[in-house]
Amino acid sequence: MKIQGECYCGAIAYEAEVEPGTITVCHCADCQMQSGSAFRANMPAPAAGFRLLRGTPRTYVKTAASGNRRLLAFCEVCGSSLYACATEDPQVYSLRVGTIKQRHALGVPQREIWTQRRLDWVGLPDGVASFEGQP
Repeated sequence: MKIQGECYCGAIAYEAEVEPGTITVCHCADCQMQSGSAFRANMPAPAAGFRLLRGTPRTYVKTAASGNRRLLAFCEVCGSSLYACATEDPQVYSLRVGTIKQRHALGVPQREIWTQRRLDWVGLPDGVASFEGQP
């Protein structure tokens, strides 16, 4: 499915090819902090089908407790988080679902990860695969 996305202020826009039904909800502490919310909803987009249409995101390199490094992209004007990817030669972009214009057509999350850090009041539909940590 071809999708379009943009930051809150519209300074940065992108398009990508995604597979509906591949949303992951992450409850890790980093995603909670970076999103300013209880979790972050992400959707994978192969690099071959991802293209920036407008603007240049600002980036930050996050190092996880595992030592894994990820490039986080966001709008320097409005602060919207756009995607994460490998720091070198990304093969997949982890798009932030809230920035996708067609987000209502993408289906329910397929899985949730880091549920050991999920806030007690957060719940997803029955049947969503759950993992206490990183699968």
